[in-house]
Amino acid sequence: MKKLFVICIMSSVIVFFELSFKSEPPKANYPVLPKDSVGSVKAFMSVYKVLMSARCMNCHPSGDSPLQGDDSHIHTMNVKRGADGRGLYAVRCSNCHQSENTEGLHMPPGNPKWGLPPAHMRMVFQGRTPRQLALQLLDPKQNGGRTKADLINHMANDELVGWAWHPGKGRTLPPMSRAALTAQVKLWIAKGAYAPSAKTK
Repeated sequence: MKKLFVICIMSSVIVFFELSFKSEPPKANYPVLPKDSVGSVKAFMSVYKVLMSARCMNCHPSGDSPLQGDDSHIHTMNVKRGADGRGLYAVRCSNCHQSENTEGLHMPPGNPKWGLPPAHMRMVFQGRTPRQLALQLLDPKQNGGRTKADLINHMANDELVGWAWHPGKGRTLPPMSRAALTAQVKLWIAKGAYAPSAKTK
């Protein structure tokens, strides 16, 4: 609510007015469609398949060690998350993971932002049911303070998220393109951002 104060001088009398008006809320960067719980959940389940793929889940483990490979095994170098998500003590992610992929089969992948989510906002994917993950993604206290619009932007434009589709030789890509993922995230949110039921697997 914004307020505008106006002073008028009338016949030597000062009259003080207070006018109030509502500012327009920022517009979302996605269409708002009629509520559709079935369509919304269907879209999220497509998103869930991507987030549970190795390219996403390996950096969103349930523990404090990153995962490796298409089989998501524990990182062989005994790396730990650390407070900032980029390693602990002398064993930092950047020791091996450079600003881009190292050339060669199964060589260390790279990105300037390489690391896990920080310790205070762990954003675990591993072991989450569809409902648990949907609710987690929508909760600003667990998703890095993101709004729904921020969540779409993160999926569509974040540099490290984009690495999943350029992972280097010997690594399987997520089950759909990034553009298709973004479209499904938008559809999930536009139709009401419904979380799947607890029985959905």
